[in-house]
Amino acid sequence: MKPVLVLQHLPDDGPAFLATWLAAQGRPMDLRHTSAGDAFPDRIEGYGALAVLGGEWSANDERPSLRLAEGLIQQAVAAGVPVLGHCLGGQLMSRALGGSVAPTPVPERGWHPVDLEPAAAAHDWFGTAATLTLFQWHSDAFTVPPGAVGLAASAVCAHQAFALGPHLAMQFHVEVDAPKLAAWADEADAAVPGPRDALGSWHGGARMRGDTAHCLAASQAVAAQVYAQWLRFAK
Repeated sequence: MKPVLVLQHLPDDGPAFLATWLAAQGRPMDLRHTSAGDAFPDRIEGYGALAVLGGEWSANDERPSLRLAEGLIQQAVAAGVPVLGHCLGGQLMSRALGGSVAPTPVPERGWHPVDLEPAAAAHDWFGTAATLTLFQWHSDAFTVPPGAVGLAASAVCAHQAFALGPHLAMQFHVEVDAPKLAAWADEADAAVPGPRDALGSWHGGARMRGDTAHCLAASQAVAAQVYAQWLRFAK
């Protein structure tokens, strides 16, 4: 069984529930955390699947690790190794596959409804519900690259997910667990208030904590569905 390669960019955006789920399946994981000094591999050979995590960087930043991640995404797609992108990871997938990433007029932070497109049911990534409540934290958003199929949208973000064969990009965070969300709520509490805090889509720490109590279990059920579908195609 080949290991899953997981690319982490920043300390506060680790694999969380993804790591828990992979361990429960007995699937080995090779976690590479670039800001902790880990080098991303040059080649995808030897890995059964690729997951790219989020982070507060823009996918358009000129950082060597981001370009390496895009290169690995391109290699994986060419080799039929399934790729899964969470937030920044999904944005990097869009760029690597010919799409683009730009600031979104209305940023999102907190638990928000995501509406599934009709194509989502046919691709079986998210189950049968028409609307899901999932965690968001982003100020940029991706376009759907050529050849891919848009799967989800929200009231303020036209493209929340897309699939290209066995590869899935998400603007939202299905990998969240209770410790990660608690740390993010504390981070939101500590942040200096800015213009985004006046937006209804940008939730503070107290709102995040309250919504987590009602939303996390269903979110992790969605994550388990997503991860199982992704690893169906693993090498």
